[in-house]
Amino acid sequence: MLIQTAQIPTLSELLITKTILLNGDNKTAKRQEILEYFHNTFSLYESLFDCLNGEDAYYIRANQLRHPLIFYYGHTAVFFINKLKVAGLIQERIDPVLESMLAVGVDEMSWDDLDESNYNWPSPAKVKAYRDQARQVIDCFIHETSFELPINWENPFWIIMMGIEHERIHLETSSVLIRELPLEYVKSHVLWDNICPTASMTAPINKLLPVSGGLISLGKRKDNPIYGWDNEYGKHTEKIAHFKASQYLVSNKEFLAFVEADGYHIRRYWCEEGWGWVQFRHAERPVYWAKNDTKYMYRTMLQCIDMPWNWPVEVNCLEAKAFCRWKSEQTGKIIRLPTEAEWYKLRELVSVDQPDWQQAPGNINLEGTMSPCPVDCHEFHDGFFDIIGNVWQWTETPIDGYKGFSVHPVYDDFSTPTFDGKHNLIKGGCWISTGNYAIKDSRYAFRRHFYQHAGFRYIEGSPLPEQIINKYEDDQIVSQYIEFHYGDVYFGVPNFPLTCAQLCIELMSGRNTEKALDIGCASGRASFELAKTFQHVDAIDFSARLIQAPVNLQKNGMQRYTIQDEGELVTYKEISLEKFGYESIKSKVNFMQGDACNLSDKFRGYDLVFAGNLIDRLYDPAKFLKLIMHRLRLGGLLVLTSPYTWLEEYTERNNWLGGFKAETGESFTTLEGISNIMHPTFELVGETRDIPFVIRETRRKFQHTLAEISVWEKRY
Repeated sequence: MLIQTAQIPTLSELLITKTILLNGDNKTAKRQEILEYFHNTFSLYESLFDCLNGEDAYYIRANQLRHPLIFYYGHTAVFFINKLKVAGLIQERIDPVLESMLAVGVDEMSWDDLDESNYNWPSPAKVKAYRDQARQVIDCFIHETSFELPINWENPFWIIMMGIEHERIHLETSSVLIRELPLEYVKSHVLWDNICPTASMTAPINKLLPVSGGLISLGKRKDNPIYGWDNEYGKHTEKIAHFKASQYLVSNKEFLAFVEADGYHIRRYWCEEGWGWVQFRHAERPVYWAKNDTKYMYRTMLQCIDMPWNWPVEVNCLEAKAFCRWKSEQTGKIIRLPTEAEWYKLRELVSVDQPDWQQAPGNINLEGTMSPCPVDCHEFHDGFFDIIGNVWQWTETPIDGYKGFSVHPVYDDFSTPTFDGKHNLIKGGCWISTGNYAIKDSRYAFRRHFYQHAGFRYIEGSPLPEQIINKYEDDQIVSQYIEFHYGDVYFGVPNFPLTCAQLCIELMSGRNTEKALDIGCASGRASFELAKTFQHVDAIDFSARLIQAPVNLQKNGMQRYTIQDEGELVTYKEISLEKFGYESIKSKVNFMQGDACNLSDKFRGYDLVFAGNLIDRLYDPAKFLKLIMHRLRLGGLLVLTSPYTWLEEYTERNNWLGGFKAETGESFTTLEGISNIMHPTFELVGETRDIPFVIRETRRKFQHTLAEISVWEKRY
């Protein structure tokens, strides 16, 4: 099927961008709307590369930490095809070589982590031919694929929207890379040269204006009718104190005072990361400021002009934070960047949002100029300017998922690699922000040394609390334990720690339930379950790594982890206290590291001791049993489970409790060995029984094991 010429927008139509709603009841109209949005995006992105002057411009690496522009020219088209293929929505590729070479971009891992890889990059003509083929494939897909309304995560058109919004992200990031090229590699363009004509040698004096605090709820529901990335969904509620925020974004003129105060050379204004960056880059001023003899010049995407002092300064997060430290010293006040939640409090002053605006309320959505504009052009409510638009605004907040975060299976690494405490959120959009970039709920984050069309506004507020980073646990042994304790049920076999805890609670019926010990607690599921009945639970494990997960649950309310699928492929998972109903009992559990064979004397007076799958992993199990006998109260229960998998790497052969031939030549079981130690102080309660469990190693490899449970009551 050939693309109809009328469907490809003209240059004058490229800047008409409206937000697509994914609900409605007219599928024909919605198909056409998405088709037009696709072609508009595809052509707008290509027009950006018409600004390059000659083929050499595609291969210049003005930023040594990023790929050359030839990669980004083809990357967005490759993304469409790769994601449609991963989703099983198309069967054939266009060019497997290009679809591999142009698939994975570069995240600046560090400001001094130079990527020196050599690539055999394709020619611009070859990439353009690929883009033309991809346009036709996607056009046909939109025309011919059945879909239902509303369009949700499972809908085939969600992948199309994903590709469109991904390309609009790169419209902005590629414009930053073009801005970094030497001027001889760019040329004038009828669309992209339309920069703001208003500039001044002076700038308005900034001042702090009050912003009311209060409770704020962030995050959106999955049925929201506007396309969103995975990190936008979920829920986060936070109480914000009253604060003051700068009326304007920090202008070039206001930032000049920091430069002239020798701010780039004074260590105390910079955090450790920031000072390292300054030293490495030999930074003296913002990157888009050029020095021409004694006069400062300013680099737009395609031009170098006299410094527009009343435009917002564009800096990275490290520079913005250094300015705030300097400003604090100058004013004697606590001056810092806003948090994400504080910015949203300010954002409440914007009365209209996509898709309801008829005209953008600020310099955003390509409805203004192809550059920033003066900081006092766009006023909102209560005297504030540029709450949205003009340039992005750095925040103090490292990006993290809201409660309930989950990844989209087709793009499972969009957000998760940035949940590392090293990527700070930018808010508000800029002059070139369109599509998802321009909506209220957008959440984008970059490394703190990264340059975007981003500046900042500062606030006067209270000191920041310690920031909690919910990183993904990627140690596969630890992750296996977390999944074993809190994850899915496999092959219909009930959750083992839960089953054991429930049996313990049943056994304690009519008995004292003041104090329990979960020894060898691992990731703590049984410990939490026991706390639903017991007044206090001590949970001890030899591995500090294993107990970190339940400690994180207690502290942060959540724990993220990955489980291996095959090779390097993983599934991202998240557990929460709320899901398991542990919020009200979490403080009753005391997790700590300890040696089961050498417990401190303070661990005693228990009504129940549960040792789950522990004894065959101890260096001296007999010592443990003799020690634990004295830690139980009279009438207390010791509950043991074990598959009796004796291995010399854990327990020397002469310390095994059973699993060998006795001197009589008869088989001697572990249960017999336990009985010999426990009698006469303890008596076996009832019959032993088998409890099955399954441990997931990979998507296709599982361990299915039977543990024997024995219950011992202290009689003497």
